[in-house]
Amino acid sequence: MTGYRPREISKVLSEALENMPVVVLSGMRQAGKSTLLLNQPELRNRRYMTFDDFGVLEAARRNPEELVAGEEPFTIDEAQKYPELLNVIKREVDKKRTPGRFLLSGSANFLLLKKVAESLAGRAVYLTLHPFTRREIQGVTKEIPAIVYFLGKGIFPKRNVRPISWQEIMKGGMPSVCLKEVKNPSIWFRGYEQTYLERDIRTLSQVADLVSFRRLLQLVALRNTKVLNISELARDAKLNVVTTSRYLSLMETSFILSRMPPYLGNRSSRLIKSPKIYLSDTGLASYLAGIKSLDLNETLRGVFLENYFAQNLEGVFSAHYPDAKVTYWNIQGRYEVDFIIEIGSETIAIEVKNGSRWQERDLTGIKAYLSSSKRCRAAILAYNGNDVLKLEDRIWAVPISLLLS
Repeated sequence: MTGYRPREISKVLSEALENMPVVVLSGMRQAGKSTLLLNQPELRNRRYMTFDDFGVLEAARRNPEELVAGEEPFTIDEAQKYPELLNVIKREVDKKRTPGRFLLSGSANFLLLKKVAESLAGRAVYLTLHPFTRREIQGVTKEIPAIVYFLGKGIFPKRNVRPISWQEIMKGGMPSVCLKEVKNPSIWFRGYEQTYLERDIRTLSQVADLVSFRRLLQLVALRNTKVLNISELARDAKLNVVTTSRYLSLMETSFILSRMPPYLGNRSSRLIKSPKIYLSDTGLASYLAGIKSLDLNETLRGVFLENYFAQNLEGVFSAHYPDAKVTYWNIQGRYEVDFIIEIGSETIAIEVKNGSRWQERDLTGIKAYLSSSKRCRAAILAYNGNDVLKLEDRIWAVPISLLLS
């Protein structure tokens, strides 16, 4: 059994508990929430219970007021399984707003659960635990992330970082897989999918046809990192648009996928305005898409590298710049930039390239964005090489392995 590894978000979580009466930590199933809640040193003295335990859940339903009575700091795991409890917590908080009194966790996005969001309005702060980042896997979270270092100092740190392998991209960031706690990741992901379909989805909503839901899930995996076209997706899944939209919302609520919005910071009429779809974990994405070999073609390599970069960005920025927005930029038929990161009044543009060398045409998108945005602080070509190069004013070529360190 692998020892506990501190998570990137621990500091933000502690700060939230010092300021808010209710803190909600959510994220996809098996991403490590319970392990964090039980092992993070500053959380160990809290009263803990989980609604994964049927007896505890039944006791809560019988007498919720008694369950949350008292002022002892209280952690409730899988809290989305009994949303009615949130009304009781609301009343308790309104009586006395003690910082850190309730820490709720669950494998559903509470902000997308209407009853929960309404119950905790003005009383809670919401945090997301993403799959393991590369920094967390390597146990280097005490170092400042390279991208955060650059934002503060305007230069990149000098670090000895090993190149990203396709093996680690295909494994992803689910703790049991990336920390090598299972011998056969395919068997683990098969069990994950079954649990997700048979328990999580039915807990969140009535889904009569799980076969159609699973087919849509596989189609989404095959469209990973692409701009969402619901009509086309519905047609291929043999579902109507309304049902497809509802199923996508369920996948988003359960953190299986995220929709990355477009950056609309200028007035170009040709800007694409639909979101991109990203699977939350590259290991799960490869399993759902049926990709078993590391011998990928160039297009698939680019897709999985972009997906891996996205999940690492989300993990780092949610912990160090929780108010940052990660978007993309696309002028139809002309220019595209994979990631536009909005931090306050500034942006950073990042284009991810699979190759170990770059060419002038690889800079076309970020140069176009840079010329169209006065807010852009820097444009970065993230590539699979070894050297940090300043190419022009505000344009850098940076190894992906360094950017994610």
